[in-house]
Amino acid sequence: MKNIKIFALLLTLFISSNSYAATKDCFEKVNRATFAFNNALDKVIFKPVATGYSYLPAPVKSGVNNATSNILYLITIPNDILQGNFSNAFNNSGRFLINTTFGILGLFDPAQKMGLEKLDHEDYGQTLGAWGVGPGCYFVLPILGPTTVRDAVGRIGNTFLDPFYIMTVGDREMMKSDFEERVYYIEKGLDVTDFRANNLKSFENLEKNSVDLYASIRSLYLQRRENLISNNSTPKDEWKDFK
Repeated sequence: MKNIKIFALLLTLFISSNSYAATKDCFEKVNRATFAFNNALDKVIFKPVATGYSYLPAPVKSGVNNATSNILYLITIPNDILQGNFSNAFNNSGRFLINTTFGILGLFDPAQKMGLEKLDHEDYGQTLGAWGVGPGCYFVLPILGPTTVRDAVGRIGNTFLDPFYIMTVGDREMMKSDFEERVYYIEKGLDVTDFRANNLKSFENLEKNSVDLYASIRSLYLQRRENLISNNSTPKDEWKDFK
């Protein structure tokens, strides 16, 4: 309940910004410095780890992708409902129940074979956008990467209103050991690694062909978020995992 109240308070601070006008890069100098730091960290840590991960057998990588995607339904389903996408909520609830049980905690995707389509995930940033909340300024977070004021508020909801977070890290009174906390951060680490490994070539091509990599990533992020909010994403989208 406390987490919900905090999120509601933050929402009221930004709800008046209801324009889809071009997002301003209000802190570009700081953003470029943070981007350079993140890029250096990626080359030293994330890219090598993702490269090693990419050599794992395909069934292992598929299982990790399925499992981490399945956990995200705990955020997607309530946001489907908040956006009024009840058919998507029904589809995704079915996928979550089937894959969590018959798919062994989401490692496999029997729901796909049963006709339940794999749709784009939804989050609280997308819901705010669907409600008419404008993006606000664009900025870059250390390690976490690009975001906007709206999406940063959404990220708070994605964490503190996430049942998986609440069950593992959030409710410390019920935690009898550090096991639950480790489970949460391991899952998040696998999600990031899987995403980076799936986009190794895409990032390399973008870096090679961009005159200004910072500007390219900014444009890519903002366009991708707008496509997700307007539900214009397509299965052939090369950057379908770019959040």
